[in-house]
Amino acid sequence: MSFQALPGFRDFYPDDLFIRNYVLSKWRDTVTRYGFVEYDAPPLEALELYTHKSGDEIVSQLFNFVDKGDRAVALRPEMTPSLARMAGARARDFKKPMKWFAVPQLFRYESPQKGRLREHFQLNCDIMGESGFGAEVEILALLVDTLRSFGLTENDFKVRFFSREFWRLFLTSSDIGLSIPVEGAPDPIAIALGIIDKMERRKPEDSRKDFGTIGLTDKHIELITQFASSGWLTEPLKDTLANDQMETLKAQYLEKLQAFPSIYPFIQLDGTIVRGLAYYTSTTFEAFEVNPKAGQTGEKFVGRAIAGGGRYDDLVQKISGTSLASIGFGMGDVVLGNMLKERNLFPARQSSVDVYVVILEETLRSSALGLVHTLRDQGVRVDYSFVSAKAGKQFEQAQERGASHAIIVAPDEWQKGQVKIKTLATRVEEIVSIQDIRSKL
Repeated sequence: MSFQALPGFRDFYPDDLFIRNYVLSKWRDTVTRYGFVEYDAPPLEALELYTHKSGDEIVSQLFNFVDKGDRAVALRPEMTPSLARMAGARARDFKKPMKWFAVPQLFRYESPQKGRLREHFQLNCDIMGESGFGAEVEILALLVDTLRSFGLTENDFKVRFFSREFWRLFLTSSDIGLSIPVEGAPDPIAIALGIIDKMERRKPEDSRKDFGTIGLTDKHIELITQFASSGWLTEPLKDTLANDQMETLKAQYLEKLQAFPSIYPFIQLDGTIVRGLAYYTSTTFEAFEVNPKAGQTGEKFVGRAIAGGGRYDDLVQKISGTSLASIGFGMGDVVLGNMLKERNLFPARQSSVDVYVVILEETLRSSALGLVHTLRDQGVRVDYSFVSAKAGKQFEQAQERGASHAIIVAPDEWQKGQVKIKTLATRVEEIVSIQDIRSKL
């Protein structure tokens, strides 16, 4: 019988783990430069934490079970509910704004496909306790710089950015006429936003049918389509109050974004970006790959989604009872890793050792192992053959492990308190005293 990893899960052989560690280290390097601090939470949480946020329908997407204490639990599918639980519990203990990040492994029970597995690692970055647009600018700059740190440019990705505030103003204007419902009644604005979120991926007739369920006519749908494609109100709506309010918001947004010239070229205002998660309250954004085939017949400009996020000012209160304005994003390692591989942006794997000790006589093994451990104590990565082997075989092993130097322990030199150091790239050899070895490496 042979066993394999479960569908949608990955084994990380050394080369694979090198790539994963490279991605995670780049993430950490960038976010800590922005002053974010790392946190973590248990991978197993109460099932209610997720159903309270997203409803019972999310259960079908979870790895959930009843534990031995008769508790309904689930492997975490996302980090934001755990963050909201933690932040709400001790919000008074931390100065605001709280700039936190995590790199959790997340689990979702869904059909595995390219770019989507049943587990992945994800960078989560959140700013809590700041309601001003400065938090938006900071989180967008961080998202852009994190992707740039891998060598990706504006030819590789764009951040499509919008706000649900614009849509609420538009959908409640006299031209559309949706109303804010009374408590407990279905929310037509939320329903409309859910349809808009999927418009780009669906046939127009399917969206039209769904819009009809909340009383929108073909004229309304045409205006919504215009607004989604342009990002701002066009000629038919230029005189409405909603347009004035949105133009003011637009000016505020663009003025602050333009203050960051390094990130502004990556930002695109896009009315289709509302995101499907209902807890977002205003700003929403997604980083998308620029399709390398864009411009060819039938090829869309937008490729794969790399990251996404938004502002969720009500979620912490909903989960913990503590009011804490928040904004953040998540970026998974699977799609990002595929992009970097396709563009040859991963570095070559580093060698596993610095030095290989070649033992020419078994009578010197004990002395050679003493030298090995002395060098390891000094911070040098050292390896050697566990068994007696010919010198040629030992040099082959040194090359396989990527060692830069070989230290040759031979009877004649050892009796004089010396060893021979060979630089493997140039094959140059030098006899040095045992005391001077460290200075020669």
